[in-house]
Amino acid sequence: MTTPLATPIRWPAEALWEAVAPILPGFTVEVLPEIDSSNTELMRRFRGSPGVEPRPEPLLLVAEQQTAGRGRLGRQWQSRRGDSLTFSLGLPLAPADWSGLSLVAGISVAESLEPLVPGQAGKPRIGLKWPNDLWLSTPEGERKLAGILVETASWEGVRYVVIGIGINICAQDIPAAPHVTPLPGIPPGGLQTLLPALDAPATLLRIVPPLVQAVQAFERFGFAPFQARFAARDVLAGQAVQLSDGQNGIEGTAHGVGENGALLVHTPAGMKEITSSEVSVRPVAAQPPEGARPC
Repeated sequence: MTTPLATPIRWPAEALWEAVAPILPGFTVEVLPEIDSSNTELMRRFRGSPGVEPRPEPLLLVAEQQTAGRGRLGRQWQSRRGDSLTFSLGLPLAPADWSGLSLVAGISVAESLEPLVPGQAGKPRIGLKWPNDLWLSTPEGERKLAGILVETASWEGVRYVVIGIGINICAQDIPAAPHVTPLPGIPPGGLQTLLPALDAPATLLRIVPPLVQAVQAFERFGFAPFQARFAARDVLAGQAVQLSDGQNGIEGTAHGVGENGALLVHTPAGMKEITSSEVSVRPVAAQPPEGARPC
C-alpha cells in the first residue's frame, strides 16, 4: 500500500519535458503512484506482448513507490513515498562499447548534486563506489546515498537501455519486508543531510537533463572522457578490497578504473581488470551494503 502523504507530490513533468525533448526527440515523462519496479515496467513495454509491438521510445518513468524494486545482482531494494526518489530512464542507444555506462550515470548524478569547484581542497562529499553506488561522507562515516541499475534489451536491431536510479532523500529507516533479508553494513544516508532544500521532485529536475546529455556523450565517445571525473570521486582508490565471484574471495588493492571502466585491482597474482558482470566489491574493513532501499 502506498504510504500516505499530507499533500500530493508535485512532479516537474512539464519542465523536464521542455528541458529534454529538444535533445531527445520523442521523449515523454510518466509518473506512477506505485509499481513493482520502474526498470521492470520499461523492459515490459519495450519487449511488448502478444499482439502488441515493442515500444522503444525514450521515456522517463517515475515511481512514487516501488513494491519490488531491484538492485544489482538481483538484490531487492525498498523505497518509501516521499523519502526516496526512484525512476528509470529508457531510450534507444548504440554505443560502440557499453563498458562503463553505469559509471557515467553515477558521475552525472554526483556532479549534478555536488559540482566540483576548481581548486577545491579535499575529497567531495558525494563519492562513487564502483560499479554502481553513490556514497555520502558524513561525520559518522560513509553512507549509501544512491544506487544505479543498467539493463539492456534488443529487438529487430534496436538496442534499448534502461537506467534505473534510486536516491535516498531522507535517511529514515524503512522496516524490511518479511521476505527480505536485511543486508549487512552501513545504514543509508539522505541527500537532505547535504542539501536540506532538495525534495524528490527538485532532485529529479536537477539530475535528469544532465543525465541524458551524459548518456548521449557516452554513446558518441565511450567512457574514456569520463575516466578522470570518476577518479575525482573514487572512494575505493587505494583501499584494500575483496573480490567475490560467488565462490572464492580474492583480496587486493584498488587502483582506480581503466579507460573502459573496468576496476583495476592489484592482487598477489598481479593487476586484474574487473568488470561489473564478474564480481562484487567491498572494502575489507567497512563492508558497506551492495544495495539500499531506493531502487
